Amino acid sequence: MSLVDKLNYYSTRKSFKYGIPFLIMMVAGSFGLQQFSNLRYQYAKKQPVTPEEMKKYGVSMKNRKDVTLESEYDKVKSVDIENWENKRGPRPWEEQEDQPSTAKH
Repeated sequence: MSLVDKLNYYSTRKSFKYGIPFLIMMVAGSFGLQQFSNLRYQYAKKQPVTPEEMKKYGVSMKNRKDVTLESEYDKVKSVDIENWENKRGPRPWEEQEDQPSTAKH
């Protein structure tokens, strides 16, 4: 039995026809996922931005001790949610003059 005959014999088998490509995809997929997980861990080690760096770029950050759950709840509690008006925002394809001025729907 020659090599060509053996190849023809095994190519008709379902285990060779479907099993070998499946195993190849599993092994190749694990190497591909390894590259993605390396990226994840590589960029997860970055340090958070400090308030001094944010001031350098013009962003003012509040002190963490000043912002508490209770203070934010008090701000939200003071908002009147019963009386509000739905205002339509501008669409990208409309010009500024085409928008209705404070139309109630």
